[in-house]
Amino acid sequence: MTMNTAVLQRLATSLRDAVRERQPIPPVRDALAAMGVAGAYAVQDINTQHALESGRRLTGRKIGLTSKSVQQQLGVDAPDFGMLFADVELAPDEEVAPGRVLQPKVEAELAVVLERDLDSEPVTLSRLVSAIAYVLPAVEIVGSRIRDWDIGLLDTVADNASSGLYTLGTQPRKLSEVDLRTCGMLMERRGEVVSLGVGAACLGHPLNAALWLARKMAEVGRPLRAGDVIMTGALGPMVSVAPGDLIETTIAGLGVVRTAFAAH
Repeated sequence: MTMNTAVLQRLATSLRDAVRERQPIPPVRDALAAMGVAGAYAVQDINTQHALESGRRLTGRKIGLTSKSVQQQLGVDAPDFGMLFADVELAPDEEVAPGRVLQPKVEAELAVVLERDLDSEPVTLSRLVSAIAYVLPAVEIVGSRIRDWDIGLLDTVADNASSGLYTLGTQPRKLSEVDLRTCGMLMERRGEVVSLGVGAACLGHPLNAALWLARKMAEVGRPLRAGDVIMTGALGPMVSVAPGDLIETTIAGLGVVRTAFAAH
């Protein structure tokens, strides 16, 4: 498949401009149709390189499309991934200013943090488990640079898997202390329950998603490293948010994550 470098560069610039100007752009999938998913990841990679060259620091990955229903909706049979940078992690109790994330929505996830590199193949489940330092409850604030969330697979992959910000819980747990498959999730917005889920909603088990990612990262030459955060994917439905909202997410056995959106 031939990559049209000029088109890839133009699309990557458009996505960066959407962030800078705080103005979503039309879908990019038609321009990528001839290049497919490889082209979409090429756009993502251009913007990853641009971020690194601008001084941003890569600190992990996020996994998307871990729900079977969402995969069916987009006509795919595998997850996708995006890059996490140091400046997209919120400190505890840090408010999200209006406009910081375009078209924000939230979803509850499990995050695992590595204490060993996973930089050689094959990456097995046992190697992954031994590489995980601890697990935390997390909330991802997803955002789309694509207008009205009118996205298909090529749009979200090019758009860094619709990455925005994320916030982590503050009480780490060892894998041996919690069953990630059966842990229940409850998300409340201003005291109203808006999302329910369970670990098994993420590809049957969050470690399935993490293993897929570790193998994919080794395959594409961006292996996971000690200290990396892996956002393993949504445990329940994504929820829209507005300025002034307070999101409180409880994951059984892991604790509570509070995410506040500033009113002004």
